[in-house]
Amino acid sequence: MKLYPIETGNFKLDGGAMFGVVPKTLWQRTNPADSNNMIDMAARCLLIEDGNRLILIDNGLGDKQSEKFFSYYYQWGDHSLDTSLAKNGFHRDDITDVFMTHLHFDHCGGSIEWNKDRTSYQTAFKNAVFWTNENHWKWATEPNVREKASFLKENLMPMQESGQLKFISPGNTSFVPNTDLGFGIHFMNGHTEKMMLPHIVYKGKTIVFVADLVPTAGHIPVPYVMGYDTRPLLTMNEKAAFLDTAATKGYLLFFEHDAHNEICTLQATEKGVRLNEIFTFNEIFS
Repeated sequence: MKLYPIETGNFKLDGGAMFGVVPKTLWQRTNPADSNNMIDMAARCLLIEDGNRLILIDNGLGDKQSEKFFSYYYQWGDHSLDTSLAKNGFHRDDITDVFMTHLHFDHCGGSIEWNKDRTSYQTAFKNAVFWTNENHWKWATEPNVREKASFLKENLMPMQESGQLKFISPGNTSFVPNTDLGFGIHFMNGHTEKMMLPHIVYKGKTIVFVADLVPTAGHIPVPYVMGYDTRPLLTMNEKAAFLDTAATKGYLLFFEHDAHNEICTLQATEKGVRLNEIFTFNEIFS
């Protein structure tokens, strides 16, 4: 088995929205804002090569939305899904499984693309199975008012219509039960219903793809939760329990949204669990 960080592109979001009720004087120490109060964000995915399976965890914003849509997110840098896959010797047609932590557009937008004539949508990974869970799918396709702008029908329905969509049961901790992959799932409900955080045992270490539970290293303190979360008090409880376990067991946190930090370790302090060390993926696994 081999893992590869996949950079699909950088963007910006409002710092106040990303840190909820935490004052700017605190969060700007770790996540400095520009003149528009926007902070740097990544859409970093993880590719797992395991035998004849090539599993992509999340896939970024994609490129099919309108110019007006993307203008809200101030995309920057020159990363893309295809160039990042190619850098590691792969093509999107090689992907066998697309595992989506949840179905907000910045996590699954790359699942769907325009067809050649731009007359309809098609799946962007023609040989892959798309994995979510049934409870979250229902939540996303019958959205509440708060999340409606994040669950875009053009990202969702073509997956179902293609016949490539499958569901993972919350009672089943792995969607690859008959391999030595060591892939498990933490289900979280504070950010959105049944968000799935993969944890992968790799070279003797446990990596957790923390998605929107801990979007950046600046979000490690328990009260630092996003204004986007549907149930912020639940997020804090889930995060506190997870961080305690992660610090005790020495988990590596793989950041999806931190544009400047890939992986960290944690330590227990008198003030609670805090950042220990920051690493690049290659520094640990080269």
